[in-house]
Amino acid sequence: MTTATAPGGQCTIPVSGMSCAACSGKVQRSLETTSGVTNASVNLMTGAATVTYDPAVTSPERLVDVIRATGYGAELPSPGRSEESLFEAHELERAAELTGLRRKLLVSGVAAVIVMAGMVGGSHSVSARSRWLQLAVTLPVVLWAGRHFYTRAWNAFRHHSADMNTLIAVGTGAAFAYSVAVTLAPGWFAARGVEPHVYYEPVVVIIALILLGNLLEAGARSRTSAAVRRLAGLRPATARVLREGDEREIPLDDVRVGDEVLIRPGEKIPADGTVIDGVSNVDESMLTGEPLPVTKSPGASVAGATLNRGGTLRVRVDRVGGDTVLSRIIRLVQQAQGSKAPIQRLADRISAVFVPVVLSIAIATFVVWYDFGPPPAYLHALVSAVTVLIIACPCAMGLAVPTAVMVSTGRGAELGVLIKGGEVLQRSEAVDTVVFDKTGTLTEGRPAVVDVVLAPGAPLDEPKMLSLAAAVERLSEHPLAESIVTIAESRGLAIPEAQAFRSQTGKGVLAIAEGHRVGVGNIALMRDLRVNVESLAPAADAAATEGRTPVFIAVDGRAAGLITVADPVKTTSRDAVAALERMGIETVMLTGDDRRTAESVARSVGIRRVVAEVLPERKLEEIRTMQTAGNVVAMVGDGLNDAPALAQADVGIAMGSGTDVAMEAGSVTLMRGDPRGVGTAIALARRSLRVIRQNLFWAFIYNVIGIPVAAGVLYPAFGLRLTPTMAAAAMAVSSVSVVMNSLRLRGVRPLSRS
Repeated sequence: MTTATAPGGQCTIPVSGMSCAACSGKVQRSLETTSGVTNASVNLMTGAATVTYDPAVTSPERLVDVIRATGYGAELPSPGRSEESLFEAHELERAAELTGLRRKLLVSGVAAVIVMAGMVGGSHSVSARSRWLQLAVTLPVVLWAGRHFYTRAWNAFRHHSADMNTLIAVGTGAAFAYSVAVTLAPGWFAARGVEPHVYYEPVVVIIALILLGNLLEAGARSRTSAAVRRLAGLRPATARVLREGDEREIPLDDVRVGDEVLIRPGEKIPADGTVIDGVSNVDESMLTGEPLPVTKSPGASVAGATLNRGGTLRVRVDRVGGDTVLSRIIRLVQQAQGSKAPIQRLADRISAVFVPVVLSIAIATFVVWYDFGPPPAYLHALVSAVTVLIIACPCAMGLAVPTAVMVSTGRGAELGVLIKGGEVLQRSEAVDTVVFDKTGTLTEGRPAVVDVVLAPGAPLDEPKMLSLAAAVERLSEHPLAESIVTIAESRGLAIPEAQAFRSQTGKGVLAIAEGHRVGVGNIALMRDLRVNVESLAPAADAAATEGRTPVFIAVDGRAAGLITVADPVKTTSRDAVAALERMGIETVMLTGDDRRTAESVARSVGIRRVVAEVLPERKLEEIRTMQTAGNVVAMVGDGLNDAPALAQADVGIAMGSGTDVAMEAGSVTLMRGDPRGVGTAIALARRSLRVIRQNLFWAFIYNVIGIPVAAGVLYPAFGLRLTPTMAAAAMAVSSVSVVMNSLRLRGVRPLSRS
């Protein structure tokens, strides 16, 4: 488990020793009541606490102390380590845990066979020699294989709490202590008319079955982290560094910012950096899912773990450790897997009081059987109380939600959809309206100039107009600006320097170039400048009708010309819209572009409702209006101009790439930039919530039915009772069934083309 500390006070701390929902609930309550903590989420499945705090009031070190004070382990790893190396270290710990569980299970299983073989005709009343043999076989199980149940129960008792280990320790401990007393002093019991029964068999069998359940759960948890394991495995183990004129191959963790690394064809790029020499095609599909290699030349950025396909590259390292793209992706996935969905609150509230209630029921069961049960009453009372304690372990309840969240967010990452946690999953399930931005979302976002029109009576010729427009647009970050600069450069035009640059949000840009006042933008900007563009209206109308964007150019207060720009529609956009409509979701286009252009694009992808020519703040108001009307809205945009609308929407979905996946404005990031990922995310959320509800239902039903049966409510009418061994088996099966049901989410497939 990794530990990350983020600016603004958020950290993820590994917690050891938790075994049930009551454990994680206790740690969470302790953190939530700590001064300076604004939010805490403790995940049983991932074994981690994610805490948001005020750095001026508390610190990660203080939070570690709070966790330890509850009786559980916590440790902050060394700072600066990459998420990949931290995850690999955690995987080694998990492998050691699995090995230890296998050994303990083997010893317990052998002991169970020996003890059961020592029973005579199934009776607990055996010879003195047999009792001593069973004690000798049971001792290693209690003192070694099952020792952690008792030590954890004692730690919980010391901290005035109770958890699953308390139930196991009290149940098996009572049976073991009684059996030892009978073995040591059988005459004392016989003198009082009590037959010398021993219960070593339930002790060893229960511990063996619980260890089996723990082993199966640990193996399942290992499978749920497969997505992160694959991501962590992408990075190379070493890097070829150029230092002091020599080429050295060093461990990846020893690479530092500023190092120059050499990457030959077929090798993985070791860290994020900038190409300083060489030209090659780099396969970035491991991070983005895009199958086509990307050409990299001097000045281009490269991401660690991507594959160099062609020539040799020399790269200056810009980011290492936890700052790399791969580490950020892993951190996002792990934070999502460690988060809680709102639906888990019910399970948390029940788990908080579950163990004390079960202990009370067990005591009541013992009293009732002792007072009213058939002879030997004390045996019926002991067995029934132990059975209640064993069957009531709230493992399945605690695993119901986090297992599903962990598997679904991991599967989402494999599909190129980063979902930021359980709360986002639950909100996404209810989405009934998806609002798309146009540029860069439904279209490629790489527009190209297709026509240049000079206005009648323009004060300058076409090359001069284009060079002035390029001078202004070179200072702009708008997607259309690059296409105008590119066309001017491709024609070999000299682009002058521009001064006094101003951007009119949603309208265009203004600047002074070579002494001319130049404005480049849409019709709204021309109106603000009081420029008459009537002579260009036919060309603008024709461009808009064909789905192209008309860009007006004004020089010194007069219309100079018109540039038409086309932004190709993504080949997958129509499939994305069709898939959403098949899911019963309404689609809307919300764009600041010209209405006719927007409507043309909308028609080509199958969107019927279009809201065009809106400024960024108006986009936010449109989202609010839809929400006020009762819609649950997902907004899909590029995360920049659309940031307010992304933040306002119930679910903000940012179009991303492998080089910038941590867009804070969105709840979901589509790493591949494929709009079909929207439907994949919502479909994954719907299936995840269905699995969560199934898990919770069966976890609750298991306890609602199991506890009364264990207490003996069916005995008076039907003579039916559960034994402690049957209860342990049922408990293990319930926990494993919840985990296995969640693992079905790994089979979710991306939306395919229609």
